[in-house]
Amino acid sequence: MKNSIFLSTLLASALTFPLTTQAQEKTSDVKATSATSVDMTDGEIRKLDKDAKKVTIKHGEIKNLDMPGMTMVFRVKDPAVLDTFKVGDKVKFKAEKAGGAIFATEIQVAK
Repeated sequence: MKNSIFLSTLLASALTFPLTTQAQEKTSDVKATSATSVDMTDGEIRKLDKDAKKVTIKHGEIKNLDMPGMTMVFRVKDPAVLDTFKVGDKVKFKAEKAGGAIFATEIQVAK
């Protein structure tokens, strides 16, 4: 009797273990995907500083950085991108942290 209970428990554990492992793998896949995809944030250009490679943007919430809306200065990797904008332009952009600084990436005029 004890052997049959033990075997039943062992069999039930063996059958549910792969299901649990698969569920955990799928959950971590979803987390990896959402962590790497960055939402576009709405903003308005307030100041352009091409020499310093910086742009000041009044923006809404930046979800991937857990940052509320505010006006702040962002660095840009390529200052030539700033030539396509003027103060007052409504934009959509992505913001990412790199090397202790926050960069505005993929800036585009809002439609």
